[in-house]
Amino acid sequence: MKLDDVKAVVTGGASGLGLATARRIVAEGGKVVLLDLNDDKGRASAADLGPNAAYLHLDVSDEAAASAAMSAAQEIMGGLNAAVSCAGIIGAGRTLGREGPMPLANFAKTITINLLGSFNIAKAAANLMQHNAPAEDGERGVIVNTASIAAFEGQIGQAAYAASKGGVVGMTLPLAREFTRIGVRVMTVAPGVFHTPMVDGMPEAVYQSLCAQVPYPSRLGDPAEFADTVAFILGNRYMNGGVIRIDGAIRMQAK
Repeated sequence: MKLDDVKAVVTGGASGLGLATARRIVAEGGKVVLLDLNDDKGRASAADLGPNAAYLHLDVSDEAAASAAMSAAQEIMGGLNAAVSCAGIIGAGRTLGREGPMPLANFAKTITINLLGSFNIAKAAANLMQHNAPAEDGERGVIVNTASIAAFEGQIGQAAYAASKGGVVGMTLPLAREFTRIGVRVMTVAPGVFHTPMVDGMPEAVYQSLCAQVPYPSRLGDPAEFADTVAFILGNRYMNGGVIRIDGAIRMQAK
């Protein structure tokens, strides 16, 4: 689809990778509804993006709320043909820490937000997209999930995070195969270490060490580069059922 035809919801859209993606879509003439938990940032970001953007509060782990948000966004934009899931948490912690084994609730929270949240958005969006009029090649919509290179090279302390992102990778192809009958494509982007609010406040020495670990270019990723990848997926109808790494060739070590 052409970016100026895009009517997208973007979870985690108030900042970071989600906001960069929304900014790219709006810059190309598309419309977005930002979905996030941070109301202040969400409203401010939508206002900054202009009349083609709006904000709705959403906890992606809430199944009923996700469905309602999709319907509300569809009404706001006059349609819905793209859903980009960027909401997530790090969920770091050793399985056997100094204070004992990780509580199951900690592990479950990471899975619930990162994996189940992405699933909630995907199924709710597809449920509406299936009723869109078919465009070229019968396309009715596109779903883009966000995984992480941790899905492939999870570090010590990332068992929960890696499992959640590995699940996002694992459901990509089955969803894409299932949604062929309704003309909805499903792709996943697996970013490396990006400069997002998660790294703000990081000690300079730690920041420089992270940059040095990236083979080329030796720096953290720019959220705009993530947005470029999403834009490519939205515009290329032959992109379906796959996972794209965008990581400067980094392969994370054990710790």
